[in-house]
Order: sequence, then C-alpha cells, then structure tokens
Amino acid sequence: MSLTSPLVSFLFFSLIFFTWANSTPVQQNFVLCMSTQFRALTRNVQIIYSSDSPLYQSLLESSQQNPRWLNSTTLRPLLIITPFHESEIQAAVICSRKNGLQVRVRSGGHDYEGLSYLSKIPFIIIDLINLRSIDVNLEDETAWVQSGATLGELYYAIAKESKIHGFPAGICPSVGIGGHFSGGGFGTMLRKFGLAADNVIDAYLVDPNGKILDRKTMGEDLFWAIRGGGGGSFGIVLSWKIKLVRVPPIVTGFTVSKTVSQGASWLVHRWQYIVDQLPEDLFIRIIIQDVGSGNQKTVKASFNSLFLGRIDKLIPLMNERFPELGLQAQDCIEMGWIQSVMYFAGYQKDQPLELLLDRVTLYKSKFKAKSDFVKQPIPESGLKGIWERLLEEDQFVCIIMDPLGGKMNEIPESEAPFPHRKGNLYNIQYLVKWDKDGIEESKKHVRWIRMLYWYMRPYVSSSPRAAYVNYRDLDLGTNNRLGKTSFEEASVWGTKYFKGNFERLIKVKSKVDPDNFFRNEQSIPPFQH
Repeated sequence: MSLTSPLVSFLFFSLIFFTWANSTPVQQNFVLCMSTQFRALTRNVQIIYSSDSPLYQSLLESSQQNPRWLNSTTLRPLLIITPFHESEIQAAVICSRKNGLQVRVRSGGHDYEGLSYLSKIPFIIIDLINLRSIDVNLEDETAWVQSGATLGELYYAIAKESKIHGFPAGICPSVGIGGHFSGGGFGTMLRKFGLAADNVIDAYLVDPNGKILDRKTMGEDLFWAIRGGGGGSFGIVLSWKIKLVRVPPIVTGFTVSKTVSQGASWLVHRWQYIVDQLPEDLFIRIIIQDVGSGNQKTVKASFNSLFLGRIDKLIPLMNERFPELGLQAQDCIEMGWIQSVMYFAGYQKDQPLELLLDRVTLYKSKFKAKSDFVKQPIPESGLKGIWERLLEEDQFVCIIMDPLGGKMNEIPESEAPFPHRKGNLYNIQYLVKWDKDGIEESKKHVRWIRMLYWYMRPYVSSSPRAAYVNYRDLDLGTNNRLGKTSFEEASVWGTKYFKGNFERLIKVKSKVDPDNFFRNEQSIPPFQH
C-alpha cells in the first residue's frame, strides 16, 4: 500500500494532528475532512490539537492577553488549529462549514472581550501564530506582513532594514497585526499619516468558500471593508501589503507628569483646546492615573509625546502652542524612531530591540475597557468629577486620551470603515485592571467602569455615542455569547463603531458572506431576508 492511499493519509493525519481515542464524532469528521482537502502532505508537523493534547491548554492560554476569560464558563474550542500554510487555513474553513462549526481567528490575543477565542456554540480556533513572515521592500517602500505577526515584530523588521522608515500603527508591541489592521489601528503617528488601515494597499484573504482573494479579485468594496470594519466578519486575512512611511533619523519624546495639586486639571483642560490643531508632526496624549494611597491618594496626568523632529524645533513650538506645560529641554529624549517605539511601550532607551519580539504584553492582568470620542472640550468641573470617580476605585485605573486632528481631519469618513475623523478632538479609553479571582470581584470592577462611562455621557459624542471597534465592548448592545447578531443589537453597536459606514458594511457582508459563516457577537450581519 502506497503512502498516498486515502487510508494511510487518514491515519497519518490522525496521528500527527490529535489524540484520536477520546475524540467526538464532530472532531473525527473534521480531521477526516482535513485529510482529504490536502493534495499531499509535505511535513510531519502537528497543527491540530484537541483537549487531550498536552499542549492544548498552553496553546489556549498562550496569547490570551486578558486573563479575565481564563476561567470563562463559555465553551472551550473543540480544536485549536495552528496552520503553517495558507492551504491549511483554506481546508479548515471548508471543513468547519461542512461540520457546522464556528471559526474564531486569533492573531495576537488582545481582543478585549475574548471574541477571538470564546463562544457558547461549538467552534474551533485558527491561531495564526505560525503565519508571521514579514518581507520589507525598500525599493518601493512597502512590506508584506502576515496576520499572525505582532506590531513589535513588524517594527523590528522595518528597523533592521532602514533608519528612516516606519509604520503608523499601535503602541503595544504584542498586538497582532490581523486584529489591529482589521479595526483601523491608531498610534503615535496617526496625526501625520493616519491609521494603519489607511496605509494598507493590498491583502490576501480566505473567503467563506475557502478561496484566496487579493485586492483585485476581492473587489474594492470588500477591500474597503477589511480595512477597519472589524475582525471576524468577512474572511480570514492572511497577509497585508502596507506602505511604509518616511520618518526623520532623529525624533523626540517626552513625558511630563503633573498631579492635581500641581495643576493637572488646568493643563488637561487647556490641552483639549489645542490638541487637534497642533502641527501634524506633534502627538501629545495624556495618561491619567490615580497614585498614592490613603489620604495621600491623588490623580496624576502624564503628557506623553512623540515629535517627528529634534529638540531644537520642539521647544519653540511648545512655547508657542502649549506654554502652560512648561516643557524644558531636559524633559526631552532624542532617539531614532525605533527607540521611540520602545519608549512608548514602556521599555528603557538602552534595552535591546529584541524585546519587541516578545509576544506577551508587559503588564498582563484582568481588565475591562470602554471608549469614547470627544468633540467639545470637557469643562474643568467635568474633569474634576472624573478625578473623584477614579479615586473611588481601589484597583489600577487608567484613562488614555489620544489626540486626533492633522491627517485625520483630511481623510473623509467614508474612506474606510473607521469614521471618527474630522470634528473629533480626541479618543478616550477607560481601563480598570485587577488581579484577584472570582466572579464578584470582576463584577465589582465592571460596575465601577460602567458607572464612570455613564457619568461621561454629557461630555462625549452623541447621536451616536461613538466607540472604537478595536476596544471591543459587549456592553454596547450585545450581552450574550451565542455567536449570533440580531439587527436590533447590531444597530446599537454598529452605529457607535462605524456611524454611516455601517450600512455599507452590511451590504458588503451580504454579498460576500450571505450565510453569515464568519461571525461573532459583534460581527457585521448580512441583510435579513
């Protein structure tokens, strides 16, 4: 009997993929399907793991960046697939459809609500951890990057090739490319170059039928949708072609922190009036935290900045546009762009760049987050109310205010699914973290952040009250984990994330995935018949 016979192929796949003895009929049928989808087996590498596998639990937890979900009551995946080749993803899609399984796709595991690895209906995880190649082409200033790569891996690869190129994406190095680009992706250079998704020029995607499409074959509507329409709705993006951007050989960073007694409230208030009007080379975000303990507990605002230039240009600019901060040359650090990536990620300037290749976040703890967009400056009285609520929480809390304006004002809302462009001063992310286990402990902190979110209602955008899809929030109209999305629920969170672009996203979904194969609790629904 030859090695290419169906029986031997089937048995071979059974041995290298997962433990056969305790598997369910669905699992057995899936593996049989996978064996018949391949024309030839070229390597003896395990890519399918069942719960019987010694590696299953470590794989499941390896890139879950929010431990809040580790003991979730939702179903564990029947199987975890770790493909090395696009054909294995195609086969997994086809075989999942045949066996009535839902697919969840994970690239970096930063999904705030765990939608990339949790479900209450039978599902598999396709983990893209082995699909992370990066090919930088300086001749045309582009790069192809696979979805399983992280931002840190991308930045590292670019820096190894050039000191004058970068890419405008997020701050946390362990975030996966697939999820980040799918939701838009903003970072320290968005005021100069826009979002990560604004700089994507091609992509390869596996559609619901298992076909691989590029920009030309998928069409401009689908290409538009995947660049900011959220992950898990249209297919599995295998890789992205991005346009690199030119950065100065030397950039400048600074972090100036002030407590309330040092005038933090006035500085935050003043920042709101100038932040979106600053030159596009200057990005100043604010990180607000509670510090100290007991009677000494207070609020600190840290003004955290990247300037695409040197100190001698930055100081006069700050003296003119934001003199209240009192920035001095000794507050600033000149460095290369890749060192600024390290700086914003929380590393020290002299630490090795290889730390960017670490796929696990620096500060891993249970958390809940929410987001808003601000169109009018919040009065000082409103800010003081925020400080009071921060001081009520006994765990780590953080508010991050990311500035918009610049290039973001020039890109029309309809250019990509991410609509929060001109007219928005800044984005707010609210975050609470805790270490203690237990349902009641989690409920306590979730209640607190919901209370803060309710308090912010008069001060943020309205009709709709907008939110950022990459800061997924199941409070926004979906409180179940059934993997289904009704139009009533979708109309609530869909308009918050996408505003007027939501209707176009539904049209694209209805065309490319009318059976709603790719879905989660906040995926784009097709038209209901």
